Amino acid sequence: MPSERKDFTQRAHLSEWMDEPCSYPTFRECLRDLEEVNRVLGGYTPSLAWIEESLQHCEGPVHLLDVGSGGGGLLRAVEASEIARQRGVHLTGIDLNPHAAQAAKEFTPKGSAIAWISGDVFSYKGPTTLIVSSLLTHHLTEEHIVRFLAWMEETATGGWFINDLRRSAKAYYSFKVLAWALRWHRFVRHDGPVSVRRAFLAEDWQRMCSAAGLPMNEIRIEEKPFARLCVSRRKS
Repeated sequence: MPSERKDFTQRAHLSEWMDEPCSYPTFRECLRDLEEVNRVLGGYTPSLAWIEESLQHCEGPVHLLDVGSGGGGLLRAVEASEIARQRGVHLTGIDLNPHAAQAAKEFTPKGSAIAWISGDVFSYKGPTTLIVSSLLTHHLTEEHIVRFLAWMEETATGGWFINDLRRSAKAYYSFKVLAWALRWHRFVRHDGPVSVRRAFLAEDWQRMCSAAGLPMNEIRIEEKPFARLCVSRRKS
């Protein structure tokens, strides 16, 4: 692999192939491999832990919204969890890309109660207790992230959780090697390292949360294994 020198002190303005138009079969196969990425690297673990803890503090009916739900792996894991079954949590996944909802429906067993929606989250009007997103925000500009933070704060009655990446050279080069070694989808091999370069440091999140007018003493910014950087707010 040729030597590369990259700047990780600031977010890179690069495009990802998944954000460009492509055929449904190509997008679906990419989502399949992304589920494998999350399985190998424990990508769902921080989100599931936060959801489980939050459900213990919520009263009454709970409506969980996954923004940028992709192939739906996170919500399927939530639906299979004991606490979600006990609480009867209402699960909704929303994604701007219509291919995502189609794939999520295909990947989800019959009998599931998860609702899959295509559309702009800012137009979503359903009841919302908890909001989560995973590997979504690095696709957005800082302006859109600030708007998203403010929207979640206003919309989620119980709290919200962002699961994304921490920008670093180690994460960048490690993922490149792993993705090639495991022969993941060409989109994953390209977009994974790009995602790391588009990702964040804790000070980025502090700045954006402050710009969104959030109560900074109640915001948690935590590093998790495998280059995850999570931001959360629990209201209940």
